[in-house]
Amino acid sequence: MPLEYLLAAGGGEDTGALLVDGAIMLGAALVFVTIFRRLGLGATLGYILGGAIIGPGVLGLVGNAENIMAISEFGIALLLFIVGLELHPSRLWRLRRDIFGLGVVQVITCGIALAALIHLVAGFTIEASIAIGLSLSLSSTAQVLPMLRSTGELHQPYGERAFSVLLLQDVSIVPLITIIAALSRAPSAAEDPPGWMLALYTVGAIVGLILAGRFVMNPMFRLIGRLGERELFVVAGLFTVVGAASLMHFLGLSTALGAFVAGVMLAESPYRHELESDVEPFRSILLGFFFLSVGMLLDLGAIAERPMMVVGVAAMIIVVKGTIITALGRAFGMEPFGALRLGLLLSQAGEFGFVLLAQATGALLIENEAASLFTACITLTMAATPFL
Repeated sequence: MPLEYLLAAGGGEDTGALLVDGAIMLGAALVFVTIFRRLGLGATLGYILGGAIIGPGVLGLVGNAENIMAISEFGIALLLFIVGLELHPSRLWRLRRDIFGLGVVQVITCGIALAALIHLVAGFTIEASIAIGLSLSLSSTAQVLPMLRSTGELHQPYGERAFSVLLLQDVSIVPLITIIAALSRAPSAAEDPPGWMLALYTVGAIVGLILAGRFVMNPMFRLIGRLGERELFVVAGLFTVVGAASLMHFLGLSTALGAFVAGVMLAESPYRHELESDVEPFRSILLGFFFLSVGMLLDLGAIAERPMMVVGVAAMIIVVKGTIITALGRAFGMEPFGALRLGLLLSQAGEFGFVLLAQATGALLIENEAASLFTACITLTMAATPFL
């Protein structure tokens, strides 16, 4: 049967374009990740470079980078769900000082320092500088956590500190969006909820997930365990992640936070190892697509026009954040090596920076060209992370 007939039966040209885009992205991932693995440079850089080459900046083989990133961000939710499965609530309580102490101080100090530099050096307004500084203060959960897991460093003292800071950063995306909205020059919509209501939503959603985990999900997994059907574990695991993430998205909160809380609630389940092994393949594929889309969004034209500025700003981000986080690590009682390792691990800007830059653009705080340049800077810092 001709391929065109099958595509027409399955949804026409849109389905055909989706299949072609998927094939191109998988092929690019296969080629570039294999090469970079052989060179010992890690998979992340291979994904980003592969995305840049097949994206609109070079070959233009795939064009819907924003839509692909929106889908592949589910990989971040799966990653945090798996991390949550490995965290007993007692361990999470033990890390509370690092989460709410070191994490909060890191976001504030890095945000202020970067905002001040951007205001003084680049001449942005104070409001725009704050928005950009906050966007750059966050690190890459999608990049650092897989590195820590693959190297076994997640359970090292600096690995736990890095995880605590990243968790706080993921949670802080909601108040940071609220801050940017408060600085907005755009007319506000009447239906937008105030900041205090978002805080109540967050607490209520977390409590709801905790109750659902105890009284609904755990009994459900016990029933599935008695049935002994492996595919039901896969369906139930994905349902848990999608359900928790959807609840948070419906409330306008972080989907990654919902997935993490769901994982923590199942951390004491006797079936957590089965859940982890069932969800892991989906996480790996979707995270790969996420980094491919990051590369596709890289504005190579902006880099070509101002290469020294983009590289210089990216280097500034790494140096400023690395120095501040290392100093904070020492101030919070870490050994010199651990503090330095923490600073290097978290010195890049991260994927949530793209979200905040988009919010700042919509709030009329920065122009699209500036957003593209800082997006390129964020991507370069992420690409440099494997070398640090």
